[in-house]
Amino acid sequence: MASENSNLDEEKAEKSPHKQGGWITFPFLSGSILGVGLAMHGVMSNFLVYLIQEYNVRSIDAAQIVNIINGSVSLAPVAGAIVADAFIGCYSVIAISSGIQLLSLVLFMMTAALKSLRPTPCDIPGTDSCQAASIGQLTVLYSAVALLAIATGGTRFNQATMGASQFNRVGDQAVYFNWFFIFMYISLIVGATAIVYIQDSISWVMGFGLSLGTSAVSLIVLLLGTKYYHRPAPQGSPFTGLFRVVVATVRKWKVKLSQETPSYLHGNDDMASPSLSFSLFNRAALTGEDEINQDGSIAKPWKLCTVQEVEDFKSVVRVLPVWTSSIFISISIGCQMNLSVLQALTMDRSIGPSFSIPAGSMTVPASLAFVIFLTFLDRILFPIWHKLTHHTPTPLQRIGIGHLINAVSMILSALVERRRAVVISRHQAEVHPGWIVPMSALWLVLPLALAGCGEALHFPGQVALYYQEFPKALKNTSTGMMALIIALGFYLSTVFLSIIRHVTTWLPDDLNRSRLENVYWLIAILSTINFGIYIICAKFYKYQNSVVTEKVAVSEIPAS
Repeated sequence: MASENSNLDEEKAEKSPHKQGGWITFPFLSGSILGVGLAMHGVMSNFLVYLIQEYNVRSIDAAQIVNIINGSVSLAPVAGAIVADAFIGCYSVIAISSGIQLLSLVLFMMTAALKSLRPTPCDIPGTDSCQAASIGQLTVLYSAVALLAIATGGTRFNQATMGASQFNRVGDQAVYFNWFFIFMYISLIVGATAIVYIQDSISWVMGFGLSLGTSAVSLIVLLLGTKYYHRPAPQGSPFTGLFRVVVATVRKWKVKLSQETPSYLHGNDDMASPSLSFSLFNRAALTGEDEINQDGSIAKPWKLCTVQEVEDFKSVVRVLPVWTSSIFISISIGCQMNLSVLQALTMDRSIGPSFSIPAGSMTVPASLAFVIFLTFLDRILFPIWHKLTHHTPTPLQRIGIGHLINAVSMILSALVERRRAVVISRHQAEVHPGWIVPMSALWLVLPLALAGCGEALHFPGQVALYYQEFPKALKNTSTGMMALIIALGFYLSTVFLSIIRHVTTWLPDDLNRSRLENVYWLIAILSTINFGIYIICAKFYKYQNSVVTEKVAVSEIPAS
């Protein structure tokens, strides 16, 4: 079937009067990437502040809501990739999703422009006198959020996949991936600075309007390049094979694995039988009555799998302990990012007499540090290390160092918050809701930048590990594994903060009367314990394939 689709694609390319694929598509794809990224980050970078200032949501509640939204936005691309791979292809998904993003931003702009879609403004946000938003107002707002998440799910991974499919040479694909992530981070930084500044200093309507404009331009640019794109037919999602192994194993749970040589479905692979590790899944490849057609095809695909499909599934299972130990990193990052924005809202953000840093831009140091430190590792440190030792750190080593840096970053956040608490205690008589602590918000930059440096090690390290260890048929799944980690981190950070609020008094709505330093110290302690768990998992992990020792390519880096 795949070969037939490939032949059809070649025939269409020959009949087309325009050359399809190649660098002629790059201007259109790069315009789409930049426009979609600017629109998304222009909204989400400052959404926490929007909830507090315009919808009278209490600060900690707003942080938890944003964590849930970020988790959904991070998880949605997994579903978008499955739809593109299995059903309608990347181009169609990106075009439809870009249109959905346009509709989402129209709703966001309406919430900012129409007073009837927002509650009555509150003089002192976070107090009991503030009017809560009505169900109707929240329905419009969260409908816009849901549409934005769906749109992001259809564009984020698929833009990378579609771009790579325009090139036959691996070198060209690598160059495209480099530019893809450069554009991703440019859009993140510009969205979190320029657009956020407009929202804070001029108006939310103009800020959302600018995001709407960039979204419209991205869709137009994408469509203008339609006749030039090479569009491979959908080949089916690799996730389907994983699910089939689980279902087939459950359906054959009562089948006993014989001590004699059992009859396995080999498919097109050269393996005589499945490996002995995780042997319970070998049942999925045991052939039974009426499960194979006369032509050799599988009659019941959800009851019988090939040996290779079973081994592919096992490769995912083997890496799960290391993968699971990395989830808490995303939890700590999710808490740190949102709590830092809340801290910035209570601190002096002025630089000079006439400029004030938007609170929503306080997460930019982490992104800048990520890009700068990754470039330093890739271009300077790793080549020198390789020249001196003839190898570079393995994926597991890079992940471990990233774990350690992340824990140190949380300790720094606790120390910065301790200093903020000392300043508050000196001005105790002046403290009231909305009071600005006479301490520069630039103190928050160092721990956030250090967290970004940690991300530059553990995120690419994880992608390198999964890419190295997963079988050929599941290489694209490695990015999905990272998306799940990021999404789970945001979701669980919400649960984490909810538990803290339920069992302690550390996080009241007025952050100036909180014990936020205790929260950071707790995260730092748990991060250190998690680092120890990771060391144990890494010690017992055995590489299934040869350890990759070359430099980390920028094309292996996921968008955080």
